[in-house]
Amino acid sequence: MRFLGIDLGTASLKLAILDEDGHERAASGAAYAVETPQPGWAQTPVEAWWRALIDAAAALPHEERAGVKAIGIAGQMHGVVLTDEQGRAVRPAMLWPDTRAAGLLDAWPEPQPNPVAPGMAGPLLRWIVENEPRAVAATRWALQPKDWLRVALGGAALSDPSDACATALTDASGAWDDERIAALGLPRQWFAPLAPHSYAAAGELSAEAARSLGLPAGIPLAVGAADTASAALGSGLAHDGDALVTTGSGGQIVVLATNEPRPARGLHRYRTATGQWYRMAAMQNVGVALEHVRAWLGYVDWPAAYADAFGLTSTETTRSAVTFLPYLSGERSPWMNPAARGGWLGLGLDDTRGTMMRAAFEGVAFALRAGLDAIRADAGQSPPQPGREVDRLRLAGGGSVDPRWRQLLADALDAELDAVDCPNVGARGAGLIAGLASGHWREADLPALAPPAEPVASPSGDAALAARYARFLDLYGRTESWFDVAKR
Repeated sequence: MRFLGIDLGTASLKLAILDEDGHERAASGAAYAVETPQPGWAQTPVEAWWRALIDAAAALPHEERAGVKAIGIAGQMHGVVLTDEQGRAVRPAMLWPDTRAAGLLDAWPEPQPNPVAPGMAGPLLRWIVENEPRAVAATRWALQPKDWLRVALGGAALSDPSDACATALTDASGAWDDERIAALGLPRQWFAPLAPHSYAAAGELSAEAARSLGLPAGIPLAVGAADTASAALGSGLAHDGDALVTTGSGGQIVVLATNEPRPARGLHRYRTATGQWYRMAAMQNVGVALEHVRAWLGYVDWPAAYADAFGLTSTETTRSAVTFLPYLSGERSPWMNPAARGGWLGLGLDDTRGTMMRAAFEGVAFALRAGLDAIRADAGQSPPQPGREVDRLRLAGGGSVDPRWRQLLADALDAELDAVDCPNVGARGAGLIAGLASGHWREADLPALAPPAEPVASPSGDAALAARYARFLDLYGRTESWFDVAKR
């Protein structure tokens, strides 16, 4: 018995096949590009996602695919795919880093159940209504990415609270806010019915899709979950206060909560795949910022960039006055400033590209620390919230493998890091959702299915790094007024 998990990410799609004991039997993936046809735009044609799925499926062993009994899907949050009645996309999918709707956030006056960012479905759909009447006329469904993929596989047009609650179009529980949808001039019929949880049944794999993927036709499709909720499930978060840091294109710090957390500026409170809650600090500029810096500095590959950045002596690192703000596409937690921008300050004639690369790694680590500090500060209020004592986090994500980067993260976050022994936690979570949907597992079984996590880094008490973090915060505070949201 096998269960297939699909993780539809921002820049790549990953697959994992789990057996009946929750062990990963096979995994694969395929990459695609995020298109930026205009400054601030971020979109991907859904055809690129479909091609990646076919390529990734072909890389899985045939005998493993033949045993798949159910499919679960995780997908990048916030973005939106407009489709016609047949489920065909009427334009490229718009994604979470997109800032084209930055001037349209006045429709979400404070207080809100969650902070609102331009790349969420609500602002993006408002922009569509104001700027693309042909797309509006052709649209039947406004789907989240994972929901589009499930429909393409033959499933029903549904969504779930873990994804819907991150659209800026629902109440805190994840139910569609009909009043807000109407006020924005959005057709209510665009929004798919909500399943009660992520492992609800949502149709079967079509014969055509089964042939394309080498899978059995007619196997059940689960509704699926938002990628962060799936990653939390796949990483083994099970108890109140369990924490996870992920480093991919963006970064998230997630703290599980049994009860609904209170609203807090710059922090999100979303639903899990099983109906619980989690507090999240979401940082847009992690891997995406480092990848741009690597290219700007002319490094042909990551080993060379790591060697230069982490090959500096402690004296060279301490003496450097270079600070890097990584906010190349605005930032969410904790600043909620879509107009924020990045760059280096403090460069001298004796600085090298290694100095600049090191500052970029530190800047990204400091941005994650600012998000974690927001969780810690809120958790210390009365009544206490989950996360007050976040001194240990599980670590996952494609950008979290190098031991030098892990040590920098532990020092910057001032927390113990335990690396999850699973490179595909999002796809693993989707596979667990598939097993729940088939009835093979129950929610009570999930803690025992958690992957092992190995301690990999402890904070070293680096006083010089702490001083550079204080300088980082000071620099952002001094430059924030440069970035006028109203003028963008």
